[in-house]
Amino acid sequence: MALDPTHQYRCQAPLNLYKTPDCQALVTQARGGRYLRRLPDTGETAVRVCLCEDDYPGWLAIADLPHLVPAKRPYMAPAWNTAAVQAQLPAVIAFTKAAMAQPNHYLWGGTLGPNYDCSGLIQTAFASVGIPLPRDSYQQAAFAHPVDLEALHPGDLIFFGRPRVNHVALYLGDGQYIHSSGKDQGRNGIGIDSLWHLEDPISRTYAQQVCQAGRITHGYQPGGQPLV
Repeated sequence: MALDPTHQYRCQAPLNLYKTPDCQALVTQARGGRYLRRLPDTGETAVRVCLCEDDYPGWLAIADLPHLVPAKRPYMAPAWNTAAVQAQLPAVIAFTKAAMAQPNHYLWGGTLGPNYDCSGLIQTAFASVGIPLPRDSYQQAAFAHPVDLEALHPGDLIFFGRPRVNHVALYLGDGQYIHSSGKDQGRNGIGIDSLWHLEDPISRTYAQQVCQAGRITHGYQPGGQPLV
């Protein structure tokens, strides 16, 4: 099946996208029903595509092309305002806690569950209520409306890393946040840590890396160009 770069396609099954055309390093995943389009680059065993909901590029194995069908109509991003987003935050939080309750481990590029990376958990939690977000933590940091750490509300995002954001968590209230963290300095999966109570070494490690916070006030509107 050859992909027409002027058309959009829909995934009929969950698909993996990779960083390079050898399809060795997972970069993200696409659940069934998502939209994508072809980008100009093509390898011997993979084609470069861009997911339409978040403008996120990756390499798709040619063997997975049969899982795509032409979209009947182009992707149209839903419109969200601040009040509508805020009304959905309890469900977003509930999604992350339900994900934590399942056996899981940290998976770089994971968005399908049960295994997620940090930004994949956040993106999928918001997508579960229909709110599209950018894919990576630094993209989510640029997208969110900045808020002071002293003014956090449940459902806000906390960002970590210097000089560039490289980790994200969802604020739960009372100084606690939930995130998917790796095994090097985290929990190798989804867990709850604290901004204030730093007796736990993992909470203490991440507290030293907090750099900013943000509030989701609308859904991502794709610009048509791959985000990098």
